[in-house]
Amino acid sequence: MTDQTIYSLFKQGSKTYFYSSFFFPKKVKEEVFILYSFLRKADDYVDAIPQDADGFYSFKDRYEAASKGEITGDVVADSFAELSIKRNFEKNWIESFLNSMEMDITISSYETMDDLKKYLFGSAEVVGLFMASIMGLSKDSYESARYLGRAMQYMNFIRDIEEDVQLGRSYFPQEDLRKHGLESLDYDVVKKSPENFKSFVKDQISTYDKWQHLGEKGYHYIPYRYLIPIKTAADMYCWTGNQIKKDPLAVYEKKIKPSIPQIVTKIAYNSIKLPKSPVPVDSDIKKSSSK
Repeated sequence: MTDQTIYSLFKQGSKTYFYSSFFFPKKVKEEVFILYSFLRKADDYVDAIPQDADGFYSFKDRYEAASKGEITGDVVADSFAELSIKRNFEKNWIESFLNSMEMDITISSYETMDDLKKYLFGSAEVVGLFMASIMGLSKDSYESARYLGRAMQYMNFIRDIEEDVQLGRSYFPQEDLRKHGLESLDYDVVKKSPENFKSFVKDQISTYDKWQHLGEKGYHYIPYRYLIPIKTAADMYCWTGNQIKKDPLAVYEKKIKPSIPQIVTKIAYNSIKLPKSPVPVDSDIKKSSSK
């Protein structure tokens, strides 16, 4: 049974991920909840207003102690440390994630896309790798998993422009802003050049579309039972991008995200329309090997 703290942390985060994840088989779902509670807890410290840097570093210390076998009493850190051993998470993935969270404390903007990609690897691409490991996918899927994680994070950046401005951050290459004649993404600046902003956002959505397409190329590695929640989450991000494309300035008015009924309806649709994949899940492999 999923711990209540872990359950609550995940539920308070992304509704798209939370409700999509319910379609995973029970054991996988429990591991996904542990993963996302760890990601969410670290992120909450650096996104707090005012920012809780001390809380983040204390949480990082607890995880590092848990990773060495210590029972810290922090159910999120302890559970993730156990999961990382069980699923053979590479040490570099976890270090990169924590480093990217620390970058949210020390860095407020990125000059080039290459600079930003260092942050994207730790904050998003490793999430795809964690998920691939939890689902027991072959390493051939890892490149696509990284692109899918990167694409989803980039759509979060687009959707959360106003929120990030309030946090004093910009997650887009500054050279891209200058290309579109924008000094910043503050609304006072944007409202003076709305067409420039619309053009800027459409370019960022094109970047998202490219990465999303590369991520989708890995769908054939994912068993049908696991693909339903993965594709549902991706479909909801595509929906968000399409809504923003219609009215880019809407990101300053509200957070554009699908409703719970939309997510559930898409899950039902995908469960019917997706072809049954020949790729076995872990439990199928175990059953086969025990015969």
